[in-house]
This record gives sequence, structure tokens and C-alpha cells, in this order.
Amino acid sequence: MTGVSTTTKSNLIPRLMTILLGLPWPEILGELWKFGRKVMRGLANEGMYEVLEYETTLELHDPKGKKSTLKKREKVRYLQDNIIAYQDQAWGDGEILIDYRCTPGEPVDRYKPGRKTYILISLREVKHRGDVDVFNIEWGIREGFMRDRELWETEIRYRTKRLKVKVILP
Repeated sequence: MTGVSTTTKSNLIPRLMTILLGLPWPEILGELWKFGRKVMRGLANEGMYEVLEYETTLELHDPKGKKSTLKKREKVRYLQDNIIAYQDQAWGDGEILIDYRCTPGEPVDRYKPGRKTYILISLREVKHRGDVDVFNIEWGIREGFMRDRELWETEIRYRTKRLKVKVILP
């Protein structure tokens, strides 16, 4: 019995070495490197892009809040390859998204799963990791700020480096 277990142990070491040497080590090390980089970034859900600069301006055109304009400027860097669309969002009282305009890209769809309206912007070209775009977005609001006290929100959904919020009163 003792001889059988010694022989099995001596055959095990060369078999393990053969298996270990046959593994795709460059691929394994590459995947470990990618994982380590994500850990170093905080293991956050990085999304498709990061916002380098976000500026938003609400301009009330009259003291009663019947007419206003919202403008946004978003400088984004893409974090993935093969991005073909960008998503904007809006919500509020009154009639919003009047004469919605954006550059670059073209708004191709809107959907409202709850209180927010999402606007899908076709980029009209394929973006790659590291590419940067500056979106200029504008729309009108009718009867959106009619009460004595009002609220205006700006929501940060992606990693954002710089934020500027401005309100222009009549």
C-alpha cells in the first residue's frame, strides 16, 4: 500500500506542472491587470462615459415664471468603445422640452418611464474610449415656475469632475 501512494504522489507533481505550464498566462495576467485597474478606480459602475464639465443655466424670462429656457453644456469622455448614442433627461412642471435642440447628434426618441423624460440622442458616428464630445443642449419651458416658491434640481448620474449651476432672473 505504501508503494502505491508514493507512486501516485510522484506522478502528481509532473501532471500539475504540465497543467500549470499549459495555462494561457498572458491572457490571465491581462485580465488581472484590468481588474486591478478597476479596483484602483474604486470598483465603481463607470458607465459609458464620464462628465468632465457640466454647466447648466436656467433663465426665467418673466417674473411670473411663464416662460423660461434651460441650457446645458456637457463635456464628456467616453469610457467604452463603439458608443453610438447619448442619453439626456428632463423633468418638471408645465410644458417642458419645447423646441429641444442639441449638438452634436440628433434627438431620435423620447420615453417617460416615470416622472422623468429621457431623450435618446443619436451621435451619428461611432465613438471610442477616450474620445471627447461637448454637448450643447437647450429647450424651452412654458408655465414651469408659476408658484411663489419653486424648486430646480440638477442630478449627477455619472462621475463628474466639474459642475456649474446658474439661474438668471428677470
